[in-house]
Amino acid sequence: MASQSQSQSQSQSQSQSQSQSQSASRPAVLVTRAIFPDVIERLAQYFDVDHNQPDVPLDAAALKARLAGKAGVLSNAADRIDADLIGALPQLRAVCNMAVGYNNLDLPALTAAGIVATNTPDVLTETTADFGWALLMATARRVTESEHFLRAGKWERWSYDMFLGMDLHGSTLGILGMGRIGQALARRAAGFGMTVLYHNRSQLPAEIEQGLGARYVGKAELLRESDHLMLVLPYSEQSHHAIGAAELAQMKPTATLINLARGGIVDDAALAAALREKRLFAAGLDVFEGEPKVHPALLEVPNVVLTPHIASASEKTRRAMANLAADNLIAALGAGPDAGRPPCALNPEVLARR
Repeated sequence: MASQSQSQSQSQSQSQSQSQSQSASRPAVLVTRAIFPDVIERLAQYFDVDHNQPDVPLDAAALKARLAGKAGVLSNAADRIDADLIGALPQLRAVCNMAVGYNNLDLPALTAAGIVATNTPDVLTETTADFGWALLMATARRVTESEHFLRAGKWERWSYDMFLGMDLHGSTLGILGMGRIGQALARRAAGFGMTVLYHNRSQLPAEIEQGLGARYVGKAELLRESDHLMLVLPYSEQSHHAIGAAELAQMKPTATLINLARGGIVDDAALAAALREKRLFAAGLDVFEGEPKVHPALLEVPNVVLTPHIASASEKTRRAMANLAADNLIAALGAGPDAGRPPCALNPEVLARR
């Protein structure tokens, strides 16, 4: 009996040792924000996963502590991965953003450190364009403002001039930034019989312009001629406050401004002043400088529609984004069917050096 007990003990010890050895050989990764549980399960097939399903905000110090010893991270657009953080994490090999934008990543520093960075383009294009149209219509037709009026019990009778808005059909749509989302917005404009103008870092090929029914113009003309101006350009130092007091002054007082892109592209203080002084008819904003904080002056003006960065927030699209970010992380760390070939590498030169 003693011999049998000793044998069972040795077997259990060997099993525990093998399990610990397998765990030690698996890369450790961090998922910085709450995510669909099945995506955590997918990652757990390949990695030791440190997740944040309680969705506790991680400040810079907490993020640094949680990333210690990690080979990869599935990050959010709010997670700042900068040179100081990168320098403190010698084991980090992959940073996979669950977002199409990546201005939260110091890409040159990641590249210099041999860390592959990825994003999630394409999968959110159509959903974001759908929401852009919803935000545009709500802004131009004063949907939010009129709903607040109704809910407050102020609606007593119909009147001919109650909440007069601006038409979309037959108007001029301006698009600043003509990438995937800008082009998806332009395609939707055809159904409203709109004239489409755009400005971009470079002009699109003639056949694409023709297919979209869009005409390239300079930025000044875009500001001057647009009845509705949609912002969908990426954020960078060069695009910071691309729409400020000077640009707002060039727009029609009857125009609307929609920001789907990133906070910081619009000078929120200058926009609030233009709205308050009726130098701009209305604005619709899904992104803000310093979000989740919103400039207090924007909360005081009635002619603005405010949403909490939800342009890609359909379940189908957010699942696609999460799974693409997971695909990137699995492949970037040399696992899965696409090992070594993450589908959306932002710095593929790092992979070539491995």
